[in-house]
Amino acid sequence: MSKILSTHVLDATDGTPATGVHVQLVSSAGDVLASATTDSDGRIAEIAPDGLTAATYSLVFATGDYFAARGRETFYPEVTVTFVLDDPQRGYHVPLLLSPFAYSTYRGS
Repeated sequence: MSKILSTHVLDATDGTPATGVHVQLVSSAGDVLASATTDSDGRIAEIAPDGLTAATYSLVFATGDYFAARGRETFYPEVTVTFVLDDPQRGYHVPLLLSPFAYSTYRGS
C-alpha cells in the first residue's frame, strides 16, 4: 500500500491557492475510490488514507464548478490527470497549476 497520495491546486489566474476544488480518485476501471475538496491552501494532504497498490489511477478535478463559483468562464469543465503509481512504498504528489484556459501538472515530491 502506498504511503501518501496528495495534491495541490494553484489558481494561476491570480497566483492563489484554489480553495474548494472537488477531486475524485478513480481506478483504471472507472471506480471512484475516494473524494475530497482542497483546503484553504489549495491542498489535499491525503486523498487515499487506506493506501493504494501499484496501478494506474486518475485524479479528476472539478474545475468547471470551481470557476463557476467565482463567476469565471472556463474552457475545461474538468481536468483528469492519469498517472502510474509504480512504487507503493513512496509518497506521491500530483499538483495542478490551473487557469480558465490552460493547465499543467507534474510529478511532485
